[in-house]
Amino acid sequence: MTRVVLGSASAGRLGVLRHAGIEPLVLVSDVDEDAIMASLPGAPAAEVVLALSSAKADRVAGSLDAETAADCVVIGCDSMLEVDGRLRGKPGSIEAARAQWQSCAGRPGILHTGHTVLHVRDGQVVGRGVQTASTTVHFADPEPSDLEAYLASGEPLWVAGGFTLDGLGGWFVDRIEGDPSNVIGLSLPLLRTMLARLGLSVAHLWTANPAPQHS
Repeated sequence: MTRVVLGSASAGRLGVLRHAGIEPLVLVSDVDEDAIMASLPGAPAAEVVLALSSAKADRVAGSLDAETAADCVVIGCDSMLEVDGRLRGKPGSIEAARAQWQSCAGRPGILHTGHTVLHVRDGQVVGRGVQTASTTVHFADPEPSDLEAYLASGEPLWVAGGFTLDGLGGWFVDRIEGDPSNVIGLSLPLLRTMLARLGLSVAHLWTANPAPQHS
């Protein structure tokens, strides 16, 4: 049975997979994202998020135990928001998150998520897929008091672009153009297509990695 391994600490990505019927094994890659980005000055957004997602997937694939590496799919993802041609990752502080929101409020941005999928069998990578999904996000212009309360919640500090669609940040997104799961951090339509190219079906992965049923 093919185990699904998610190489990400993102609660959003884990939630997307769980709601879609899959309970993955979570292994955090702990790659140096800043170093990878510094090695790609001026690179297009799609290239940057793909490089990051590939680094994460490769790192996780290299750390698997023998039982998991017998047959698994490793999923590595990375998301960044592009506004006016500039990439914005995780703010990391209230001040940085406030500045991001002040520059994005009332305007559109493009959320890019790089996806790398590795099929591992008997400890070897036998299939690889890499692709980026992009979704346009139209941000609201929150009242100053609402924005400060959102920043104080801590939610936007450690997520790409300083916002979420599936949390408190959803109040401040007017609309999106494209796949909503991509904004959360993992595009289900794209992942389905990538898996199919590797000869893997969604139904097989549901069976092999059943998510707990909630009443």
